[in-house]
Amino acid sequence: MVASLAVWIGSALLILAVLTQRWWDPWLTKSGIDWRAVPWRWYLLGFPATAIRMRWRWKQVCLINDLSISRKPTRAMVGDLAVRGTALRAIAPTLGLPRVTRTGLVVRVRLNPGQTPRPFLNATGALEHAWQVHRVRISSPRRGELVVTVTARDSLSRDDAKTDHQPERLLAARVGRIEDGGAWVLDLRQIPHWLLVGATQSGKSTLLAAWVVRLAPQSVALVGIDCKGGLELGLVESRLSALACNRPEAIELLHALVREMEGRMAACRAARVRSIWQLPDSGRPMPIVVLVDELAELYLSDGSRESRDEVAQCSTLLLRVAQLGAALGLHLVVAGQRVGAELGPGVTALRAQLGGRIAHRVNDQATAEMALGDLSPDAIAVAQTIEPDEKGVAVTTVGGRWMRARSDLTTTDQARAIADEHAHLTPYFPALAHSMTKGGRTE
Repeated sequence: MVASLAVWIGSALLILAVLTQRWWDPWLTKSGIDWRAVPWRWYLLGFPATAIRMRWRWKQVCLINDLSISRKPTRAMVGDLAVRGTALRAIAPTLGLPRVTRTGLVVRVRLNPGQTPRPFLNATGALEHAWQVHRVRISSPRRGELVVTVTARDSLSRDDAKTDHQPERLLAARVGRIEDGGAWVLDLRQIPHWLLVGATQSGKSTLLAAWVVRLAPQSVALVGIDCKGGLELGLVESRLSALACNRPEAIELLHALVREMEGRMAACRAARVRSIWQLPDSGRPMPIVVLVDELAELYLSDGSRESRDEVAQCSTLLLRVAQLGAALGLHLVVAGQRVGAELGPGVTALRAQLGGRIAHRVNDQATAEMALGDLSPDAIAVAQTIEPDEKGVAVTTVGGRWMRARSDLTTTDQARAIADEHAHLTPYFPALAHSMTKGGRTE
């Protein structure tokens, strides 16, 4: 009763704010706040209705899904028989007051003694149905307490997509939106290396294109390895300093990158600093982002000695770049349809160096486990529930927590046009260009 009263008082205050908008609107405009972007419909109607629905149906949902406890024994004697059943007066956990957000609400639940979060995690589908919301997420920051995050509607739908053309800081790229409606920003300064997995038509290539489009205007060098003949990264080749289209070219390119890395190590050692970011601006080498599409093509072998040697070289060189590149301005973005342990121990060792993980819809559990299992095991099941029609939707992990996100739709024409527009920013690295010639490419 108290919670419902608080919700209605808050709604009345919001209605009053709208009615008096003509007085405070000039002040907001002067302050740079766009009140029209505020989801008033959710604040005024959706949130009160959802909060009351949650409060009204909470005990019933807990009883049906065995989320309640009873202080009375579940067994009793009826004559000479011991009867076991469910107590009629079950006690549901305490549901706290909801806190409204732009896309839903957050509420804390205090568990009864002896209860664990697992049954509540299994009952999220029932909670979504009973509360008539898009999604319910449950976490347990401390023992005896749950944090229930409710998303009222699908903020990742294409209809809600908005393009943000704000300039981004160096090596940071806004590639889409996360589930709470915020911007999905991939920052290579914070997380230097990334692993992307996803089946065909899942949105993996679209995410790579969106990433390149966002990095194209920045003062960075982009290098591509696409052993599918350059079918994917060839669209943006005008903005790439080098593009390897087969495994021999990839090996020569990786050798050149390692030599570049060793030169940067010598410069840092001479200046007695630990990374290029501690060097003065005038003497700091340009960051290099290495995009690898279809990682499996670098690790597959036909059994011949030559093929095994190429695989060993690729594995060693990629691992060196991943282990030492972060402080030297070399960043890896590795993508693949299937990334499993069957590709060899080199892939497992490389995965350990790729702190950022993104999993689109996958066709097998092993790939989801390879991408998310060691950072956030709970996210594996979520990644496998992505439907084929949810193009661009992925599960990503940051700092041990997972979230759903969706990349911006970037068409091939858009990617090609933006790459051509910023082709004049492509830095020339003689060593990288020479490596393509050694790998069999004629410029």
